[in-house]
This record gives sequence, C-alpha cells and structure tokens, in this order.
Amino acid sequence: MKLTIVGSAGSYPGPNSPASSYLVEHDGARLLLDMGNGSLGSLQRYTDIYAIDAVLISHLHVDHCIDLCSYYVARKYAPEGPAKRIPVFGPKGTADRMAAAYGLPKSPGMHDEFNFVRHETDAISIGPFELTTARMAHPVPTYGMRITAGGRTLVYSADTGPTPALVELSQGADVALYEASFMERPDNPVNLHLTGGQAAEHATAAGVQRLVLTHMVAWNDNEAVAADAAAKFEGELFVAQPGLVLEV
Repeated sequence: MKLTIVGSAGSYPGPNSPASSYLVEHDGARLLLDMGNGSLGSLQRYTDIYAIDAVLISHLHVDHCIDLCSYYVARKYAPEGPAKRIPVFGPKGTADRMAAAYGLPKSPGMHDEFNFVRHETDAISIGPFELTTARMAHPVPTYGMRITAGGRTLVYSADTGPTPALVELSQGADVALYEASFMERPDNPVNLHLTGGQAAEHATAAGVQRLVLTHMVAWNDNEAVAADAAAKFEGELFVAQPGLVLEV
C-alpha cells in the first residue's frame, strides 16, 4: 500500500496544511480517509479526484468530514456528467449531517452521488482492501480504522483519547497513523486526544513498526510533541505533512 498525507492539521486547517485527509492506494484502487477543511483542493495534487473508490469518514467533526460537501459538488456537476456513485463509510447519521451542512433536504440529499454505509466492527472488503473499525474514545461516535492489503497493514486512530481499543486494533500493524493533538499537561481533558507520548505508548504496546504523528494543532509546540513521542518509541517516527508518501 501507499499512504499519502493530503492534510494533517488538527481541529482546523493550519498555515501549511488542510485538516485531516489521507489517501491510501493499492493495486490501482484508492481509498480516502477523512475529508477535513480544505482537503479536496490539496487532493487534486496527488490523484484524479474522480478515481477515488470509497471515502471513509471517521467521525462527524468538521475537520474530518466537511469537504465531502465540496466533493458532492465536484461529482454531481462534473463537466462530462455526474460521476458514478461511490460508497461513503461513516458513523450513523453521516448522510443527514452532510445534507444539512450543504442545505439540502434529507431526501435525496447526497444519496444520488454517494452510497452511505454505516461503520460496523466486522471486517469488510473494499476492492483489494480489508477494513476493520473500532470505536475510539472521543465525545462523538468515532471509528479508528485498520486497513490491510497486499499483506501489509495500516491503522488510523482518527481522534481519540487513550484507549485499549486502539492498541487492540493496531496489533502488529506495519504503520500506525496516530493523532497527537495534546502536549503533556496535567489538565488535558479525558477521552478527547492523545499526546505524542501517549501515541508512542499505544504504538509500542501494539508492536507497531512505524509511527506517523498527525492531527497536530497550530497552537502547540509540535517539535515538543514529536520529541515526547521519540522518547517512548523505538521504531521509525514521522510527523505527517502534506505530500509525505510512505510505502506501508
């Protein structure tokens, strides 16, 4: 598999990055994990936007889903005619949330452009990919994702506080794409985000080979966040930036 970072900013777009979005490719198939603010514009640098086979939305906070509205416009009004309908996997209520965000009635909403499918915890196949999800520790229903293809595995934490569910989902993964929104402080809210050190601890407990820190917010000292992770992780460590490409 090939992983391309489309957007890595947390909570809102940063000066150098859109919000969360990640392109995963294998054997000619393409998945897009999340579509945060500004991501559709950057996606055009890395692939044909009409070549995406499925979109996976981890949760319904704006910095992970709102550019699905722009993608709806691009697919519905393509100059050559409407693009083919593709699946969008997401939490319960994704279709209605996206319709409301764009000011559409629930029916038809975006159902002519997207086939909305609820995340389930059972493994499913999407082309050459096998997808398994698990609920994370976040204020709204949020799903971490384990994606396997070609004998390799990528795990995406989405947004989460510390949770054993992430360790279980990540067991033996080749690459862990984990959020690291918090700095080390005693008053960090629970069940919201990870620090760099906590991301490293989860990856180590899962036996992950490579860790990519993402969803790092503009107001933090992100060099310090990365240093906290480096002190607790012995494998390869990366900080996500738009355009970073990793062979999983």
